[in-house]
Amino acid sequence: MHTIDIDAAGFAPKIIRLWWPAIRVSGFVMTAPIVSATALPARVRVMLIVVLAFLFAPLVAVPAGLSIFSAPGAVAALQELLIGVSIGLVVSLAFEAFTLAGQTAAMTMGLGYATLIDPQRGASTTVLGQLLTVFATLAYLAVNGHLVLFGVLAGSFQTLPIGAAPVDGSLLMSLAIWGGRIFESGLVIALPAIVAIIIVNLALGVITRAAPQLNLFGVGFPITLLGGFLVLIVGFDGIMSGISNVLDEALTAAAEFAAGPARAVP
Repeated sequence: MHTIDIDAAGFAPKIIRLWWPAIRVSGFVMTAPIVSATALPARVRVMLIVVLAFLFAPLVAVPAGLSIFSAPGAVAALQELLIGVSIGLVVSLAFEAFTLAGQTAAMTMGLGYATLIDPQRGASTTVLGQLLTVFATLAYLAVNGHLVLFGVLAGSFQTLPIGAAPVDGSLLMSLAIWGGRIFESGLVIALPAIVAIIIVNLALGVITRAAPQLNLFGVGFPITLLGGFLVLIVGFDGIMSGISNVLDEALTAAAEFAAGPARAVP
């Protein structure tokens, strides 16, 4: 009868070498666009984490003496998780901005009641917000944004090494500032539709004052809805241009964040 001998002493370093990139990749998968979607099965996400950890393991330099079961190891693990979450969150905020733009335009048009479940977030959102999110996702895949983000994650192991990554308050503050900028961009995308609907509502207000017997709800709602769709159709090229610019800024910001404090997100 043959016995299988397992060399625990030789196997442990391989596990440790895989453990550290797996933590950072886990944080990335929690927040990155598409891979963090609740519709994606958990088994697929776990397999993705393992595969990426195997691929990134040769890039990881583990400091000597950094034990998993020690206080410095626990701090380093928390730091690795935070880095992965931050890299994915930088780009995910852009998609939240698109959802906000669609919801703002929909509420102005009177489409706030038309909602459905967003498969990526697992939350209820307006149809128009979901439509802009779908367009943004297609544009993100068309420019290989997911591959660019994987490259940023891989490069972060060189610029933000294990156990020595300088993640401080200024870097996190830059992430918060970027969040404010990206939501501002979402409002700018929806601004043409909002302004057009305000003009339509002002015109309807003047008509109502001139003809009080006019049924405002019966006439105003279809006019507002048609006016909103007309603006969206006419300005579709501008909307897609704005989406592309925001995605490009988000990918650039993720690369700057992963490059360390010296090139943090402005």
